[in-house]
Amino acid sequence: MKTIFTGRLILFCMLLTFSTSAGIFAAPPKRDFYQIKVYTIKNKDQEARLDGYLKDAYIPALHRMGVKTIGVFKPTNADTALYGKKVYVLTPMKSLDQLLTLPEKLKKDASYLSSGKDYIDAEYKNPPYTRFETIVLQAFEDAPMITQSKLTVPKSERIYELRSYEGHTEKIHANKVKMFNAGGEVPLFSRLEFNSVFYGEVIAGSTMPNLMYMTTFSDKNSREEHWKAFFASPEWTKLKADPQYQNNVSKNVTTFLYPADYSDL
Repeated sequence: MKTIFTGRLILFCMLLTFSTSAGIFAAPPKRDFYQIKVYTIKNKDQEARLDGYLKDAYIPALHRMGVKTIGVFKPTNADTALYGKKVYVLTPMKSLDQLLTLPEKLKKDASYLSSGKDYIDAEYKNPPYTRFETIVLQAFEDAPMITQSKLTVPKSERIYELRSYEGHTEKIHANKVKMFNAGGEVPLFSRLEFNSVFYGEVIAGSTMPNLMYMTTFSDKNSREEHWKAFFASPEWTKLKADPQYQNNVSKNVTTFLYPADYSDL
């Protein structure tokens, strides 16, 4: 009996080792956190000063901290209400603690303080921006980290589409998040090559409850063709008819963006 028990124990340990190495019992990947800082600017001078700060001070400092993929985007002239008025800065973080300790770390970076002096020490009569909003998100389970676009056309020619889906209530909003993950919207976007940059659930922001995600296209025509394929796909036809996912978005805000020439994305 003891021999049988010992044999079974050894077999169990071998199976456990194999399963762990094969990823069967592996923990799901940790989900990134994202900070989207939306600056409001009033003129070209503020835009140039903000560009100088982001390019020469903020992004190099984050790179030195190990944050390698930071996106800076501006509304295209198709967004007539926002064109020349907003700058979006997307910063991925591995934890909320990394986000919370960022200001103190920047204060200790001599190169950052020197390169960003115009922004950091700006006089009250001449600020480099009007206001900014900070949005904090947690990455979706099925898209746990930021992704570089696979497009080969120059970044300056691409269309970046930022979408925000607002929900009627927290529970209904959670249903839309589920629709992306368990429902299969994320893999559908992947199959149709939407070149998604990120998907995230907003945990602090001005239009909660909401989620946000960003996709990339080589140009406006490509964007239109991708969405036609999405709406015509059998996966979406089935998903939109599923009773459990009805009426789970109260407002859809779409913003078309282009990347700054110094953006990592």
